[in-house]
Amino acid sequence: MSNYIFVPIVVGLLAVAFAAYLARYVLSKDTGTPAMQKVADAIFKGAMAFLNRQYRTIAILAVFAAIIVGLVLALLGTGDKISLGWHTSVAFLIGAICSGVSGYIGMYVAVRSNSRTASAATRSLGEALMTSLRGGAVSGFLVVSLSLLGVTLVFLLYGGLQNPALTPILIVGFGFGASFVALFAQLGGGIYTKAADVGADLVGKIEAGIPEDDPRNPAVIADLVGDNVGDCAGRGADLFESTAAENIGAMILGVALYLATKNVGWILFPLVVRAFGLIASGIGLLWIRPSVVTEPDKAAGKDPGEIAMKQLNIGYFITCALSIIGVFLVSYLLLGGLGVSTVHSFAPSIPAWVWYGLAGTTGILLSVAFVYITQYYTAGTWRPVREIAAATLTGPATTIITGFAVALECVALPVLAISAALGLSFFFGSQVTVTLVNNPGVINVGGIFGTAVATMGMLMSCAYILAMDTFGPITDNAGGITEMSGQAEAVRDITDSLDGVGNTTKALTKGYGIGSAALAAFLLFSAYLDVLYTYKHNAAVYTVDLANIEVFIAALIGLTLIFFFSALAIRAVGAAAKRMIEEVRRQFRTNPKIMAEDPAERVDPDYARCVDISTRGALRAMVLPGVVAILTPIAIGTILGPQAEAGLLMVGTMGGIVLATLLNNGGGAWDNAKKYIEAGYLRVNEQGEMVDRLDPNATVFGKKSEPHKAGVIGDTVGDPFKDTAGPSLHVLIKLLSTITLVLAPLYIALHP
Repeated sequence: MSNYIFVPIVVGLLAVAFAAYLARYVLSKDTGTPAMQKVADAIFKGAMAFLNRQYRTIAILAVFAAIIVGLVLALLGTGDKISLGWHTSVAFLIGAICSGVSGYIGMYVAVRSNSRTASAATRSLGEALMTSLRGGAVSGFLVVSLSLLGVTLVFLLYGGLQNPALTPILIVGFGFGASFVALFAQLGGGIYTKAADVGADLVGKIEAGIPEDDPRNPAVIADLVGDNVGDCAGRGADLFESTAAENIGAMILGVALYLATKNVGWILFPLVVRAFGLIASGIGLLWIRPSVVTEPDKAAGKDPGEIAMKQLNIGYFITCALSIIGVFLVSYLLLGGLGVSTVHSFAPSIPAWVWYGLAGTTGILLSVAFVYITQYYTAGTWRPVREIAAATLTGPATTIITGFAVALECVALPVLAISAALGLSFFFGSQVTVTLVNNPGVINVGGIFGTAVATMGMLMSCAYILAMDTFGPITDNAGGITEMSGQAEAVRDITDSLDGVGNTTKALTKGYGIGSAALAAFLLFSAYLDVLYTYKHNAAVYTVDLANIEVFIAALIGLTLIFFFSALAIRAVGAAAKRMIEEVRRQFRTNPKIMAEDPAERVDPDYARCVDISTRGALRAMVLPGVVAILTPIAIGTILGPQAEAGLLMVGTMGGIVLATLLNNGGGAWDNAKKYIEAGYLRVNEQGEMVDRLDPNATVFGKKSEPHKAGVIGDTVGDPFKDTAGPSLHVLIKLLSTITLVLAPLYIALHP
């Protein structure tokens, strides 16, 4: 059974090679006209300059944190303190380095893909779709493969095959390191991108009345850079951390089952099933090729965006179908054997591996459910976005009121879907009974492991999902390059359509991220209670009593942390955007030739100045919310003890899931309501009522209209919701768990 440890290593290395193949494919493409290359080079320099400065800051913080964690555990931990301290510190640094490397390389290829996508759009939709998606897939496959290889190799180096029961606790630091980098990367990237975006939109579209991505806008390059550092590097770090932390949490839960059955497959299962997910994602990606893409001139007037979205969906469903086969196969190969039986009161003839295959399928189906739920609340074809678009007819105030109502409403369906998935996966897992060794039996370990299998199932498509996410900023940049370099309208139609698809895929990825975080929350919370039991051997640790005053206080602080952290992130965007707005206004005022009527008399604005403002604002502002997020759970565990820490973890996670869903979908709905208007779909009858978007007899309110201005204002309110605070909460939810897992020995030592 231990031979299966080589599956994730072999598949992980093949996935790295596949990412290299994709990178070579993209980088071999034509870079376009000199005008395209000029804009692309400015974006590349700005993005890499920010990433270099950001990672230098994160590296200093990470080394400091690794030393502190190692010293604390070595001095105040329990058991073999020295071994625990240095193992955790080294694993922390490896996790941080792997996260940084995957984000850096993925970002490099993404910002090199934009001009190539713009150039491909001059030839065909199929080539442009292939170039942008494969450019995004470099990041997706690198993130997932390096996460898988990192956890597997650290597990082996720390003696995983010799002492499988002890090793998962020693490698928790890997997840903490990944979470640490992800929090600052997502925060910094989110603050950068929204400061630039808000500044560019409010002054450019509202005050100056110029189109989006107009080269006369001084903030346009900073805006295009921000798309990459927020949605590519930031989201890559987020999902790297997700896959690493949730792998380790599932391995910790598998320890009790390993001790009972002597089957190391319970610990190796998360690694092997993720390897099959990489294979499924690769096949889904390779499905999309020019021969399956219908070109617009042969599609009887069908929108290019619909054509592209259909192909992305087919690739995703292929990935999901293969993942379902993979989860059943891995369950059959690894789960079962001696000491495992099924509950005789319900379908006793069904073997254990089938129940866990069903649990994994539940997680995969949850990811599909989130795709449709997110589309319902953020796509212009459904009621919520159209409702916001209609509200723009009466001004910015009603636009914001209606948008916030949609944001509040959109929490219900995701929470119901998460609850159903958790309940079903727990039920499927609980049909398997294991005779445990030295366990009080107060929890259903089979059911808990069922939720872990569901989490692994949902994460099997992570590489494909991340490819679709990074596809978003690549196509957004391609649209900007096409606009700024003065390409033909037909080319702009293709890049605009792909940009619209990219907005949808970015929204879907946020939904996927919070869905996986929700499943992981229960998984990691259960792993924390298991860690407490291994130290205390007291069944009471499995009871977290909110009637206990210390637990109640900690839970209340955990919920408050979610809101306070979000406030800091949103305020940081507001402060940085204010400086950006002032700079854009200053340039328009002091250099009128930027806006000269005659193109021959125009001069370029100072793009570099705006890039620098966003960079300095983001790096300065990301530190405070990050430090607050890290120190709060440490303070609670140190002062109030491990049971109170469990209360903070449980309630803080619930609050984070709900608020992140509100912020992500609410912001996405505002954004797409604006795009609904820009597409010319807001039409009203003689009574001033909104009618069907294709009604030929209605009056169209499009770009530069008063409703459009109200839509832009609504979008700027939603920007820091969906691209800064919301995605950062995904990371915070899992950071709370990884900090708690790493420092559990400290809390136990201080509160024996």
